[in-house]
Amino acid sequence: MDDKKYAEIEKELSPKKPLVKNIFFAFITGGTICLIGQFISLFYMKYFDFTERTASNPTVATLIFIAMLLTGFGQYKKIGQFGGAGAAVPITGFSNAVASAAIEHKSEGYVLGVGGNMFKLAGSVILFGVFSAFVVALIKTILVKLGVVSW
Repeated sequence: MDDKKYAEIEKELSPKKPLVKNIFFAFITGGTICLIGQFISLFYMKYFDFTERTASNPTVATLIFIAMLLTGFGQYKKIGQFGGAGAAVPITGFSNAVASAAIEHKSEGYVLGVGGNMFKLAGSVILFGVFSAFVVALIKTILVKLGVVSW
């Protein structure tokens, strides 16, 4: 059987993916996580006298803490199964990736298991995030020095 015939048979027999439904659930899940983050931010601004700018750091830390707790109790997996990319994209998805890797490898010990494997998945996100921030800052600095933009 050639590759073309195999691809046709596979396409016929594969179940159809509910694309619109998956997009909707991802939108609802990601939006709900962001809405919870907004409420946390407003809480910090109202009760702890943070400004809008300074409330962002404790808000992110709180969301990371909540996501790690949910991962530890096995609930974030259910959120991810329901919301797909909507649960993976916000900062909570990143913390879930780190926490789940730590939980998975804890039987190998704290140093070689947890410490050695915790950032395998998240390490590439950190690397490219830092690199992208560097490139954007470099471009901004060059444009400001040339007088093209004024920030």
